[in-house]
Amino acid sequence: MKNGPYGWTGKVLHFDLATGTCRTEHPDESVYRRFIGGKGLAGHYLRPRCTLDWNHPDMPFLLFAGPLGATIAPTSGRACMMSRSPLTGAVGDSSVGGKLGTELKRAGWDGIVITGHAASLAGIEIRDDEITLADASGLRHAETATVFDTLEAANGRKMSVACVGPAAENGSPMAAVMTDRHHAAGRCGLGAVLAAKGVKYITIKGSGRVAVHDLDALKQAREEIFRLTAASPVLLGQNGFSCWGTGSIFDLMDSRRMMPTDNFSKTRFPDAPRLNAPAYKKRYSPKKHGCKGCHILCKKIAQDGRSMPEFETMSHFTALIGNTDMDVVLEANDLLNRLGLDTISAGSTLACLREISGRDFDRDSLLDAISEMASGGSLGDGSFAVADCAGHPEASMSVKGLEMAAYDPRGAYGMALAYAVSTRGACHLRAYPVSHEILRKPVATDRFSFSGKARIVKIAEDVNAAVDSLTACKFIFFAAGLEEYAKAYTAVTGVASTGHDLQSAGERIYYNERIMNAQNGFTAEDDDLPERFFTEEGTSGGGVEIRPLDRDEFLAARAAYYRVRGLDENGLPTAETAARLELVFQPETN
Repeated sequence: MKNGPYGWTGKVLHFDLATGTCRTEHPDESVYRRFIGGKGLAGHYLRPRCTLDWNHPDMPFLLFAGPLGATIAPTSGRACMMSRSPLTGAVGDSSVGGKLGTELKRAGWDGIVITGHAASLAGIEIRDDEITLADASGLRHAETATVFDTLEAANGRKMSVACVGPAAENGSPMAAVMTDRHHAAGRCGLGAVLAAKGVKYITIKGSGRVAVHDLDALKQAREEIFRLTAASPVLLGQNGFSCWGTGSIFDLMDSRRMMPTDNFSKTRFPDAPRLNAPAYKKRYSPKKHGCKGCHILCKKIAQDGRSMPEFETMSHFTALIGNTDMDVVLEANDLLNRLGLDTISAGSTLACLREISGRDFDRDSLLDAISEMASGGSLGDGSFAVADCAGHPEASMSVKGLEMAAYDPRGAYGMALAYAVSTRGACHLRAYPVSHEILRKPVATDRFSFSGKARIVKIAEDVNAAVDSLTACKFIFFAAGLEEYAKAYTAVTGVASTGHDLQSAGERIYYNERIMNAQNGFTAEDDDLPERFFTEEGTSGGGVEIRPLDRDEFLAARAAYYRVRGLDENGLPTAETAARLELVFQPETN
């Protein structure tokens, strides 16, 4: 690369597990500029093989860091994992914290493309440019905690470890990849993809440094971002994420009457006030923890070393399934992490089963059900499969097969639209309308209106695609913006860029995902919500009325989204928009 390279290492590792061979690719500079890194580069490498089955040997498992990784840019320690989702069949990706991205960059790699299938259960061990395929047969069906304990005992704690648990080895499409003990690439079933390749774990230890083009300019950008986060009540305020974790919004969702309850049949949980973040803090006295390079430290760890549940887990394992025992929530969260399961999909699947069967969970039956998910039982296939098998597909609260997070769409219409059109299914993070509809950042919008939401969702998707490609944490964008991160990006890489330039790259990255989904048969029929939200009201009260969504208004908003996204009336990409975004796409003609 002409710039040195700065920020990027200029190297992508291709590892063929079938032959045990590696090769180093040096991508053209134009690829980096068009796709940035992280999610963008991962999508670039997924696209040529995106129509293969998720467990096909040639389907890649992708791990990519961004150009800001391993620098002093705030919250730059994240990485992106991507493949085709075994749960949905759509693009499956997850932004993962810890120090995986930092160690990957320090080892000299922008990303790893893993293909093939190992002859026996293996671990991929990376130490700078030394790549080893290690025997992991002794860890077969081991829980993730055992994997972390074993590898740390043998190699110390300075390396980064990503691993799968029994759920992935047993083929659950809800299986997660756990990283550095307390972090998860949770959604879309990426753990199952890694396990299908015969990989139990990946360790990475780097000793290098990432070259920065203008360190003084990076320090200035860093200080500007620090000042903005210091002034953010959501992040560093006395009721913010730093003090309470993401559970700080538990009371807010309850008061806004949009907390999914009893499998989204209600939107208010009477016991919520005694199951909030202060209650957890009083009982478990957690300590702060965070990703490498983060000053917000939104993760919380209990005194006994167990990870505290995130907001979505707090909500789904109480309100959604009718549980009022906080100890059971922590126990369930810990078991899910050890077995390697996505907590959001698991909670929603249990809620679906509860509605269909009419049976409540107690502690033992709940933990037994989680164990069944990881052992190859039908519950591990997710809510859509469970509901469809029972003859009640309407009981699955999912989009494209991916279960909804803990935000009821009847209480935030931007969220309703975002759930529906997200490329990976019912994802709350693709556009995260909660930011403006509930947290009032950067500006407040009417949460009970679709007006203007199509363009807002599209822009937010573009911004978040750029954030996941840099890579940075979405939470810091409650305070800072792409303008501040463009300064950091320019300082690190030497590529003069504005916030608009990064957003344009994000648009290209997101449209690339719409193309891949179209190639796999997804249309407007898949950009929809469960019928419940159009026919059943939520739990009104306290001066707030939670009405069913108006289907005509929703369809009008979706049509508007298709127009501003540059899709046709069936939600499919067009050759014209693809050409404008420097992407190749030729629609099929009948």
